[in-house]
Amino acid sequence: MAHYYSLGNIPHKRHTQFRKPDGGLYSEQLFSTEGFSSNSSLLYHIHPPTIIIKTEEPRDVSPKPATDNILKHRSYQGFKIKPEKDFLSSKKTVLFNNDVHISLAAPQAGLPENTFYKNADSDEVIFVHEGSGVLKTPYGKLKFAYGDYLVIPRGTIYQIEFDTADNRLFIVDSFSPVTFPKRYLSKYGQLLEHAPFCERDIRKPEDLETFDQKGEFLINVKKKGLMYPIWYGTHPFDVIGWDGCEYPYALSIHDFEPITGRVHQPPPVHQTFDAHNFVICSFVPRLFDYHPAAIPAPYNHSNIDSDEVLYYVDGEFMSRKHVERGMITLHPGGIPHGPHPGAVEKSIGVKETKELAVMVDTFHPLMMTDAAKGIEDDNYIMSWAE
Repeated sequence: MAHYYSLGNIPHKRHTQFRKPDGGLYSEQLFSTEGFSSNSSLLYHIHPPTIIIKTEEPRDVSPKPATDNILKHRSYQGFKIKPEKDFLSSKKTVLFNNDVHISLAAPQAGLPENTFYKNADSDEVIFVHEGSGVLKTPYGKLKFAYGDYLVIPRGTIYQIEFDTADNRLFIVDSFSPVTFPKRYLSKYGQLLEHAPFCERDIRKPEDLETFDQKGEFLINVKKKGLMYPIWYGTHPFDVIGWDGCEYPYALSIHDFEPITGRVHQPPPVHQTFDAHNFVICSFVPRLFDYHPAAIPAPYNHSNIDSDEVLYYVDGEFMSRKHVERGMITLHPGGIPHGPHPGAVEKSIGVKETKELAVMVDTFHPLMMTDAAKGIEDDNYIMSWAE
């Protein structure tokens, strides 16, 4: 996200002497996710961010496929994922390929004191279905609530705290940078007038809190499917100030303004985020098509070049039967899908929808895990048979 922002104290010029009150130098750190060729931020630490005091052998956390059958319509009851005591243990990958991992989580709490997480593999998009709290990072704090997307660049060290023990998250790990769709951006990076959201909707970190502490601070670092426990000798949130264009932010699905038309609009009008080989879309309450002969229900789609994952958040969905909150449907590329029997006629004359959903379309097939198999509705494949 190429929007410049700054918090705290920074020197007048980058890469110049910036001294503490005692005369010592603050430690400058360049943070970027694509080397020196894209967006970055400069952070100024009280202590060097390199003081490792202990390490342990990593453990394997990579997802494993439960089946080779990728050509079957599937449905999963997401709220059957059991709650776990903390954020990291609660995250269960259900669908994955080389570009993206899709997970569900029901954490009862965040992370223990002096314990942090860093995903060095992928950008993260955390959709908050139930719960509220605060995301803490070296950049400051981001308060979140129902309907928020938290977009966290890879390599960001963070803690997450929840207000209650009842939380439901839908999480997308992207192995490429998560950006806004290019068609919504000017050549200089500003969101254009036809975009379904604007800069005012983007919530940036605030309340920068600087911790000048020494001790043992555990950072769980995920890299290449392994989780590495690494202890540092100083608190990772010892940043006195920072500036740049690479940082975590929040965007509420409730601030997404739908694009409508006289006849049914294709899924790209719902796109919210872009990445390599997949997109994330937001389906929100909106008026239906207003042509006098319009059919609001979506038409059958050949689905040749993408897998479609729909995560149902709230409301009623006129194209599907028996939809529940937290339900996931997977319609793989290679076989067509469309409305359930009776849905097309039923939709005619309907003026609006109150549905709320998140969609992930991938351009390579997704594999499902044992966690997904355990919550699958085996009867879904037959739900088009009258």
